[in-house]
Amino acid sequence: MPTVRSGPVIGLTAQLVVLAVLAATVGLTAAGWLAGLGYAAVTCLALSRGLRRAGASRLGPADRVTLTRAVLVGAVTALVVDSFDRPTPVGLLVTVTAVALLLDAVDGQVARRTGTVSALGARFDMEVDAFLILVLSVYVAPAAGGWVLAIGLMRYVFVAASAVLPWLGGSLPPRLWRKVVAAAQGVLLAVAAAGVLPRPWTTLVLVAALALLIESFGRDVAWLWRRRSTSRRQPAARPRFDTPVAVALDPVSAGRMVTGRAGATPPAHAPGTTPVALPTGGQTPVTVPPLLPVPAMATLSGATVPAHWTR
Repeated sequence: MPTVRSGPVIGLTAQLVVLAVLAATVGLTAAGWLAGLGYAAVTCLALSRGLRRAGASRLGPADRVTLTRAVLVGAVTALVVDSFDRPTPVGLLVTVTAVALLLDAVDGQVARRTGTVSALGARFDMEVDAFLILVLSVYVAPAAGGWVLAIGLMRYVFVAASAVLPWLGGSLPPRLWRKVVAAAQGVLLAVAAAGVLPRPWTTLVLVAALALLIESFGRDVAWLWRRRSTSRRQPAARPRFDTPVAVALDPVSAGRMVTGRAGATPPAHAPGTTPVALPTGGQTPVTVPPLLPVPAMATLSGATVPAHWTR
C-alpha cells in the first residue's frame, strides 16, 4: 500500500481556502480561479513526486515554511491573472508578495537550526522563488515593457538549454552572491509592482534587476563552460569485459576452444603448462592459461593419461 503523504494534500487544501477567501473579499474571475487551482495541483503533484523520490513520508519543519510560501505565491498568481480582466488590488498583491519574500529568509534558517537541510527542500525553495519572480515579471511587463519578462524567464531558459547542452546541468559550487541576486529579484519586482516610484526610477530598478541576473547567470555559465573544457580529456579506452574471445586450452589440445572475457585477469598457470596469448579483435591481447592441464598433472603424479584425452 503506498504511503500517504499529507504535506502536499495539506498545501492543496490551504490553497483552496486562500482562493476562496480572495473570492469572497476582493473577488476572483474564472481565469484567476483556474490559474490558482492549476498552480496548486501542479505544486501538489510535484511535491508528492519529490517526497517519493527522496523516500520521505512527510515534510520537514523548513519544508512546511516553504509550503506556506508556495500557497502565498498561488494567491499572487491568481491576483496577477485576474488583473488581465480588471484592476487588481495592488496593496493586497504587494502585501502577500512581501510576506512570501520575508518567509524566504526563514525556511533556510529553520532547516539549519533543526538539522533538516535536504536536497528536496533546497529544490522546493528554488522553484517557489523562480515562479514568484516569473509571476511578478508578468504583472509588471504591461506597464514597463515586454523586456521585463526576461527576468522571470531566464531561469527557465537556462533549464531548457540544459536539456540541449548537458554540460549546463553540472553541479555548481555554493555561492552567496547567487542567493543575494535571487532574493533581490523579488524585492525589486515588488517595488516596481507597487508603483511607488516615478516611471524613470521604476525602469532603472528593473534594469538593475536584469543586469544583476545576467551577471549571476553569466558567471555560472562561464564556470560550467570552463569545467566542460577541462574535462574533455577522457581516459584511454579500456578493453571491454564482455567481449567474447576464443582461446586454446593448452598446446596439446589446441583444437579445443573456450570462450573467455577480454580484459579479465588470468589466473596463475600451473607448472609445466604454457599460457596462450591471442589478439581480441583490436583490443589488448589476452593471456589465458589452460583451464585443466591434464598432461602436466598426470606427469607430476606418475599416472597414465589415456590417449584420447590429449586429442
